Amino acid sequence: MSQNESAGTVSNSQFEQLRELALAVAAKAYAPYSGFRVGAAVLLEDGRTSQGCNVENASYRLTTCAEQAAISSAVALYGPAIRIRTVVIVNLNQSACQPCGACRQTIQEFSSHDTLVCFPAEDGQMTQSTIAALLPHAFVLAE
Repeated sequence: MSQNESAGTVSNSQFEQLRELALAVAAKAYAPYSGFRVGAAVLLEDGRTSQGCNVENASYRLTTCAEQAAISSAVALYGPAIRIRTVVIVNLNQSACQPCGACRQTIQEFSSHDTLVCFPAEDGQMTQSTIAALLPHAFVLAE
């Protein structure tokens, strides 16, 4: 996504601010095993933000993704009623970096169907999608 393109539900300046927050926190990632440093910035519907980076573990399955860290931080800071407007994901490896399935489900838990997710695509450019398009058959508990 270039600076001249619309960022969907966020302005270009909001998108750039989120991207900068994500890049700053990616530099703090704990990635001694893969070297793949990821950062995520979350914009909540009320305008507040939070960030998170990936934290690897020698037992690889226990690694925490940046998206989940940012969402956990938002819940810790602002409470469980948060609603996500936009998530911006970056990495310091100039690689494609879509959210994994677990992160998609976590994003969906705190989102509406039109929550915007921005991430680096295979061509190196930022791309965007709604969480509904990324996770069309999300797990939802029946009430």
